[in-house]
Amino acid sequence: MEFILVRYLFCIVFSSLLTFYLVPMFINAAFRFNILDIPDGKIKNHKKATPYLGGLAIYVPLIATLAIAYPFENKILWLLLGSTFLLFVGLVDDLKCLKPYQKLFGQFIAVVCFLKGGFSLKANFFSDFFNIFASGFWMLLIINAFNLVDVMDGLASVLAIIASLSFFIIAILLGQYSLGLLLLTFTMPLIVFLFYNRPPAKIYLGDTGSLYIGGFMAAIPLLFPWSSISFEGYYAPIIILGIPILEVATLVVIRTYKGIPFFRGSPHHFSIYLKKKWSVLKVLIFSAIMSIILSLIAILFLFTFISFIYLIIFLLIFLAFWFYFIFSKKTYF
Repeated sequence: MEFILVRYLFCIVFSSLLTFYLVPMFINAAFRFNILDIPDGKIKNHKKATPYLGGLAIYVPLIATLAIAYPFENKILWLLLGSTFLLFVGLVDDLKCLKPYQKLFGQFIAVVCFLKGGFSLKANFFSDFFNIFASGFWMLLIINAFNLVDVMDGLASVLAIIASLSFFIIAILLGQYSLGLLLLTFTMPLIVFLFYNRPPAKIYLGDTGSLYIGGFMAAIPLLFPWSSISFEGYYAPIIILGIPILEVATLVVIRTYKGIPFFRGSPHHFSIYLKKKWSVLKVLIFSAIMSIILSLIAILFLFTFISFIYLIIFLLIFLAFWFYFIFSKKTYF
């Protein structure tokens, strides 16, 4: 146990310091090579051109820290391979805007990497084909969810931090200490990065970062032994990642209703609706609180502190508040 604590401490300190060192370097590099997010007056309403490359600033500390302190195995290598491929796809998209089908193809290749590494459901009551299909759909959903939610300073970072820390708590409670170490090493660079990404952001994740985060957050839940707890254990990652999932579902419904292809950009993100009433900081705080509430509900249900009936009641109440705050014209605070 003492050795595990030493490794945890090393990962916290080393990954944090390396991120603090790298972020200013990537900011300067983005300005030097004109890798900038230019305001367009539609979805991109920030005041001035802002550097991309935030994704690289959180990816490098993860790889460097894991190379020193993590016991590598085949599954982790496939996880890093898929995440790295998504990072590359995002970087290409930041440098030269990819078409939707090109971006989706890159995501599909990354999902294949995850599946080959064994990242899939292990539910005995479903066929292998269904398990693989459901796992692939889940990963594509979460990858795109974090890509879509990244339209406001700090939002994707905050949601990823809360979700990752929630999975970290579950890993520790289940005695999955190596998995906890992996999650902690992923989370610390994000926490440091948020210092630069908070409003007004000095650097953005870009597609480089949002796709990498989405891939990592999509694959991580498939490392947990949910089925050994109960079938209901599979609800936990869905609830923890509920806000990015709600973002996708809401955008698909609204864009379809308005006759806009669901893969086409539009200003119908929940954060944009909220920014019409609140400051960016208030939107960020609201999103963080709602994400924490979902994580608490998931953890309490997973460890049987609340029953399935109460889970449904709490989620219905959550959804009512969520949509009311987003679509109501009242400001409240």
